[in-house]
Amino acid sequence: MRRIAIAVVASTMSLSLAGCGMLGASEGGVSATPTRSDDITVGVLMPEETNTRYAEFDYPIIKRKVAELTGGKGRTDYANAAASTKKQDTQMQRMIDDKVDVILLDAVDAKAIAPMVQKAKDADIPVIAYDRLAQGPIDAYVSFDNELVGEVQGRSLAEAIGTVSLSDKIVMVNGSPTDPNAAQFKKGALSELSGRVTIAKSYDTDKWSPEVAEANMAKAIDAIGKSNIAGVYSANDAMAGGIIKALETAGVSAGNLPPITGQDAELSAVQRIIAGEQFMSVYKPYPAMAEAAAQAAVAKVQGRELQFAALTRDKVDSPTTKGIPAKLVTVVALTKSNIKQTVVADGIYKISDICTAKFKADCQALKLI
Repeated sequence: MRRIAIAVVASTMSLSLAGCGMLGASEGGVSATPTRSDDITVGVLMPEETNTRYAEFDYPIIKRKVAELTGGKGRTDYANAAASTKKQDTQMQRMIDDKVDVILLDAVDAKAIAPMVQKAKDADIPVIAYDRLAQGPIDAYVSFDNELVGEVQGRSLAEAIGTVSLSDKIVMVNGSPTDPNAAQFKKGALSELSGRVTIAKSYDTDKWSPEVAEANMAKAIDAIGKSNIAGVYSANDAMAGGIIKALETAGVSAGNLPPITGQDAELSAVQRIIAGEQFMSVYKPYPAMAEAAAQAAVAKVQGRELQFAALTRDKVDSPTTKGIPAKLVTVVALTKSNIKQTVVADGIYKISDICTAKFKADCQALKLI
């Protein structure tokens, strides 16, 4: 997987970047003669509802971009599997039966979905893996550089601890074992932490559940001792919330929490960062990824092969398929220092969304208001 430079402060992507230069192709693009009209249907399958980003950011951006690229004639068919592989199979089968033109798939279980991907292939429906690298004969992959996400988290945690040593005990709360991204996040984080600190406890978290993360963190506290935990690697923000609950239940005050990582820049996490409860999150510019996916889907189904190739210049391998055309978008470490330059600048949140009455003093201290 091609490595992409880490942007840790102000170098973020706005919606406009996803349209032209960032992707290396213009809206019209130098392309083959389209084989289909703008009257197309893009199926969009999202994996779960615990993480609010899918319904609040990813899908609305995809829907808007598909409409824009097709002069308002293109449609999207959306379904969320609520973390159920069986439900996602049923949803995908319905889309195949309905003869959608292309499917954007964010798999609940990357391995288990492979037979459904093959069914779509047999029905001549292209499948573009979105966010998570599904197995089976997918046509392309649009996501973030997932090992880089873990590297940013691991490096940020080490920096927050300070002069790290093997005497520093870390708890790792990783993502779901059915999500291939989770393994990549872990690999990236370990590349920054292994040999520098002691990984005292490490857990994989079924379905990315905050409740499971909270329970596992409570076990770690009992085993290690709350005062002996130098930092916590949390693979995402929802789990970070559960981890903080476990620490507070154990008697750790908000001002004495160890540095805790996250991912997804959820609003609650941004507010925890402002309040000093969570050290950082990884901001993944959803507009860039969602727009790239919509562009790739429309280009693929319309037979614009040159534009599709320009949109998917990277290459990745899955356990079943090698050399998959891909678009990998870079990420940003979100801390107290760059909230305005990231989630606010990109229109993800307004200052008024973040700086509610509860966080007014914290926002004033950071000069956000």
